[in-house]
Amino acid sequence: MQNTLLRGKTALVTGASSGLGVDFARQLAEYGCHLLLVARREDRLHEVAQAIISQYGVEVTVLPLDLGAENAAQVLYDQIKAQGKVVDVLINNAGFGVHGPFVNGPWGREKAMLELDIITVVHLTKLFVSDMLARNFGYILQVASSAAYQPVPGYAAYGAAKSFVLNFGEALSYELRKTNVHCTVLSPGVTATEFFQVSGQPLTLYQRLTMLDSPTVARIGIKALLAGRPSVVAGAVNATLAWANRFAPRRLAVVIADQMMNKA
Repeated sequence: MQNTLLRGKTALVTGASSGLGVDFARQLAEYGCHLLLVARREDRLHEVAQAIISQYGVEVTVLPLDLGAENAAQVLYDQIKAQGKVVDVLINNAGFGVHGPFVNGPWGREKAMLELDIITVVHLTKLFVSDMLARNFGYILQVASSAAYQPVPGYAAYGAAKSFVLNFGEALSYELRKTNVHCTVLSPGVTATEFFQVSGQPLTLYQRLTMLDSPTVARIGIKALLAGRPSVVAGAVNATLAWANRFAPRRLAVVIADQMMNKA
């Protein structure tokens, strides 16, 4: 990679044991970033860290932590501070979805999803953005979803959570516009990760046909982040649908989303 802006800087990547988290970490290492990798699965984190160290020679620190636990963001921030680390890039990637009729879903699972997808994202941002502003340098990537652009039956709470992330991130980007700290929201569509295994949904035809590979989505996000864009939707089909949703009546948009995500 040609851009040297991040060389020698340190990036914190959450959800770094699989999928997009691994690809964000790899691509940031290509830029010369040192890494702080966070996820629940310690064994997977060490595997990812060792592979990145061997290939790129950057410094990688593994921080095993369940970010869905109470006050986990503060615990992580304090750990990083105690180690004398400075976070220049925050990749808020950790999250998961729950599929199925909302009325049938177990509350414990829904609550854990909302805690991780919303509260942890906001709290980590709150903690690290102040330090970035004090140094007048930093990048924050919030990972939302194409589900953020319309109501999605079957993913009612998840889609709403990602709508929150999209609006939060774009508003923060505007607030930071006169600083050298940048916030970008990446909205992936269907991506080849463990998402659907975790959510419990068999893939529909639409999902199989529009699926993007994880490295491509990560590359789109990092490129938009370094360009200072407030938000980006990964993939031409997804971007077109997100744009078209502006003109569709909301009652129609929810029907279309249901057909694509649950029946097509």
